Amino acid sequence: MMDAEQPEQWFSDAAATFGDRLAAAREGAGLSQEDLALRLGVRLTTLQAWEDDGAEPRGNRLQMLAGMLNVSLMWLMSGEGEGVDGPSNSGTEDGEKATLRRELRDLRRTLEAVSARMIALEDRLED
Repeated sequence: MMDAEQPEQWFSDAAATFGDRLAAAREGAGLSQEDLALRLGVRLTTLQAWEDDGAEPRGNRLQMLAGMLNVSLMWLMSGEGEGVDGPSNSGTEDGEKATLRRELRDLRRTLEAVSARMIALEDRLED
């Protein structure tokens, strides 16, 4: 059974990164990365870097993100305050699923980078 503290524990600074919270809030709002990047006026790669914890948005973008995703700025930064609920039933399986999702996301980014590199090399060969 889930108690009132579960969402804060699941997305706390100790359990989740800024990128984890951003991805959860985006998914909770029913937005794809492409949709959110377009609404924010940033490149898709910028949003992906934020979700992968490779970069952090500036203050004005943080405020926009919080508003668009209907979470508090404090929750987005630290996991405290109004945000997205954690999984409905916690346990090893949920932790494993989160790990698998993260690994799949990382593999997808790797494949996208390799694909972009292949396209660039093909373009150079054609020139």
